[in-house]
Amino acid sequence: MKPRVRVESPAERIAAAIVRAVAYADVFDFPLRAHEVHRYMPHEPAAPETVREILANGQMVPARLTRAGDYYALPGREGIVAKRCQRARESALLWPPTRRYGALIARLPYVRLVAVTGSLAVNNADADADIDYLVVTAPGHVWLTRAAIILVVRLARRRHGVTLCPNFVLSETAMRMPASMFNARELAQMVPLAGEATYRRLREVNGWTESFLPNAAGLPDGTPASGKVPAIKAGPLRRHAERLLATAPGRRLERWEMERKLRRFGPTAPGDEAQFSADWCKGHFENHGQRIIAAYTSRLESVARAGAGNGDALERHAREDA
Repeated sequence: MKPRVRVESPAERIAAAIVRAVAYADVFDFPLRAHEVHRYMPHEPAAPETVREILANGQMVPARLTRAGDYYALPGREGIVAKRCQRARESALLWPPTRRYGALIARLPYVRLVAVTGSLAVNNADADADIDYLVVTAPGHVWLTRAAIILVVRLARRRHGVTLCPNFVLSETAMRMPASMFNARELAQMVPLAGEATYRRLREVNGWTESFLPNAAGLPDGTPASGKVPAIKAGPLRRHAERLLATAPGRRLERWEMERKLRRFGPTAPGDEAQFSADWCKGHFENHGQRIIAAYTSRLESVARAGAGNGDALERHAREDA
């Protein structure tokens, strides 16, 4: 006879989701505030006040989480609060050049969206961190656009000593990403700098993120106070450049650049996160996302072994999130 699986109550499911949100952020040494816990809780829709009530009911802290000021972390991880505060100060110094060069990239021909991803998107970057950009282009113009962006990268390094990393350039026809917790988090926390209409289409095309992060709708922290993202305007010079690149010689140049870079990058296996095609230049080498999910799963298993709540349920949720 199979053992009966204990059914979690709604409050227990939300409590488990709170632990999972904190555990995922712990991979990045990033304790969460209450509103961030709510935004990044996996799989469990809930009202913000419900999350705040559960965090304050005396059953989460200190049994399952620790609290330091406004921040929640896994037990024994109070030290990362100081690290987050230090990284927030360092991130503030990176935002001015990030916005400046993001605006410059947005003026390049065929660019339709510029967004910040990675650690800086959540103000968790070290002083020497790379500035990660996701750029969406018009179809058929990924590779020449990327080549132009590399010129901006060199300019930023020479003038301000910052390292821009446009590691994800894709076309408007290839915006749907594989469904995973890692991709859901990257999409939900990215900060768009220019191209609001394309950003909204990107989120709509990847509507599957709602099943992973049902409370993460709308713009994240880090966007302008007005909550608006500048549109990308096509001036006379830009329109002329786009007409020129749309000619047969321009298309041949695009193909030449793509083939040149594909030879340099080499072949990629189907499971690799780094992928390249006519509409997709994803330079995510070393399978970073898979390593993050493995570290996250390991943390949940450790929490379950420690007996913090319904351990069997946490292990089951870890498999769901992976």
